Amino acid sequence: CSLLARSAGHAGMAGGQAIDLASIGRPLGEHALRDMHHRKTGALLQASVLMGAACGEASHAQWSALADYGDALGLAFQVVDDILDVTQASATLGKTAGKDQGNNKPTYVTVLGLDAARRHATELRDKAQAALARSGLPDAAWLSLLADKVVERDN
Repeated sequence: CSLLARSAGHAGMAGGQAIDLASIGRPLGEHALRDMHHRKTGALLQASVLMGAACGEASHAQWSALADYGDALGLAFQVVDDILDVTQASATLGKTAGKDQGNNKPTYVTVLGLDAARRHATELRDKAQAALARSGLPDAAWLSLLADKVVERDN
């Protein structure tokens, strides 16, 4: 319960959303952008992974590896979300395309550029999969596949 509360509260999603709203129209560096998205998206994805780890009575080493997996997966999801916002049509996305740019919000695409953002998403996927390998979990193939799907999605 406390894990989910932290992930949703000021150190997590709510705090990330506050940073997001405060950054409209202001330049934001890569470090600050990563912090915002780690809180806004990454914390909840990481919490969902760690709640599963808690239910499965993961060892300390497995917990640490799964925390790294969840963190990288959450950031990869957000990087890809930023990429799709500028590369896909609204009908494909199921939401208004270009909304972040229209609202003058900093994104991975505006901070890094499109090509570098794509490379970063791939690096984060690789980092997530390396963390899974470190976990030593015998049935983690579907979590690895999830990381692939997060980066390869088109909506």
